[in-house]
Amino acid sequence: MSTARDRPVNLLAGATELTGQVAIVTGGAIGIGRAIAEDLGCAGARVVVADRAGAAETAAELRDAGLDALGVPVDVSSESATRELAAKVVSAYGGIDILVNNAGIFTTLRPGPLEEIDVAEWQRVMDVNVLGSYLCIRAVVGPMRDRGGGRIVNIASTTAFKGVSHLLHYVASKGAVIAMTRATARELGADNILVNAVAPGFTVSDGILDGGAELAGLRRAAPGKRVLAREQRPRDVVGAVRFLAGPMSSFVTGQTVVVDGGAFFH
Repeated sequence: MSTARDRPVNLLAGATELTGQVAIVTGGAIGIGRAIAEDLGCAGARVVVADRAGAAETAAELRDAGLDALGVPVDVSSESATRELAAKVVSAYGGIDILVNNAGIFTTLRPGPLEEIDVAEWQRVMDVNVLGSYLCIRAVVGPMRDRGGGRIVNIASTTAFKGVSHLLHYVASKGAVIAMTRATARELGADNILVNAVAPGFTVSDGILDGGAELAGLRRAAPGKRVLAREQRPRDVVGAVRFLAGPMSSFVTGQTVVVDGGAFFH
């Protein structure tokens, strides 16, 4: 039976458009992040798997598959940790070309009315999903400028466009990521640093498979809302990310690409 842990399809087998590029993928140990890390590696990039747990193990598995990968444990909500991440990558690979801001909190959240959201949980979601994205961007901007430019791809969510109820903290955080993408693109364009976002729909990743009844209900309902009426898997997201990280998108910045099988038209 197919699972979210299936290896992603390499859409451009043998492609080398990212050869020599150094790519950091936060939240890269599992789920969408792992699929992205593997796909960028298949395109020739040197991949840095950055995650709170499992980074070294995932990087080792990617190396066993013949990819150039480094694992770095990091808490993206920590300013010092994100600075240290960038420094380690520059030391190991000489620079940074690509950042994929994928780390985020979602599958551990339980849907509920806005007045019942715990304030501490709200703050934690904002610390990881919003502040974490900002801190990682801030940490890599200098090294990207040193390389003459770079690509930043923020992982957002279609919930920000749909206004999904009972997950207000998550939806608000992803709306902030989209707004941050636009403002950062304007600010960094003169440095040839392109900033875009990818907004997946409900994706059956590792956390969804390990989740509770609420997530199971969302999983059952999602395919029926799509033009392409099937489950979305992590491998469905990688093509858009590779496009925005690669040479074919050299005149694209400030945009959010929706990848959800046609549930929301953007």
